[in-house]
Amino acid sequence: MSGGLAALILAAVLATATLSGVFGMAGGLILMGVLTALLPVPAALAIHGLVQMASNASRIVLHVRHIVWKVVGFYAIGAVATMAAFTVVSYIPSKAVVYLALGLLPILIWAPERYSPLDAARPSHAVLAGVLSTAMALTSGISGPLADLFLVRSALTRHQVLSTKAALQMFSHLSKVLFYGGAILLAGGDGFAPPWLLAAACALAVLGVTLGARVLDRLTDQGFRAWRRWIFTGVAAVYLVQAAILFARGQ
Repeated sequence: MSGGLAALILAAVLATATLSGVFGMAGGLILMGVLTALLPVPAALAIHGLVQMASNASRIVLHVRHIVWKVVGFYAIGAVATMAAFTVVSYIPSKAVVYLALGLLPILIWAPERYSPLDAARPSHAVLAGVLSTAMALTSGISGPLADLFLVRSALTRHQVLSTKAALQMFSHLSKVLFYGGAILLAGGDGFAPPWLLAAACALAVLGVTLGARVLDRLTDQGFRAWRRWIFTGVAAVYLVQAAILFARGQ
């Protein structure tokens, strides 16, 4: 892996981790898009999973007192069952499919509540969230907007949403590392992703989350939800255009 490529990856990790520290998800969306553009899809999935595990772990430490553990427990049931089911499935998404998913999933946050009465505080809904989110993570690389659909319609505060979401996403990112981890050895197509790069990326992810946490404390719950929607919408539009270009080229 060239020095220029490594520098781009590290810069993207720091910037997107800071954004995730504020809003809990948008950074993961952007990072997945950047890694998909720079690396083969399996390597992008694996590195994204590893970095996001570090990012989410730091958010858990910073906001552990706000985590709603009941939601995490029922979500885990669905997530682990889905990982077990995928051990018999062999599937690697194309770059076009990844960008299409990156563009479409954030739109879910605009769905009227009356058409999607999902609430992660309800055990059955939490299990369903675990199943769907893990399946999406393994087939397209992302699942955050889907998990958001179960969280933002609940009565949780912004700190509870951020911290509980971080705990839930650990399962999705772990699944990517387990299923695609071997691809890191071929990252970039010209040699393996060196251990120092992976370690530096994880460290920068933690730093970014710490910086973002300072901004989060200055937001109101209303501002938190409103900004998330508009950021997701802008990012989604960019990815849909990219997906259309790749599909038109047959890639």
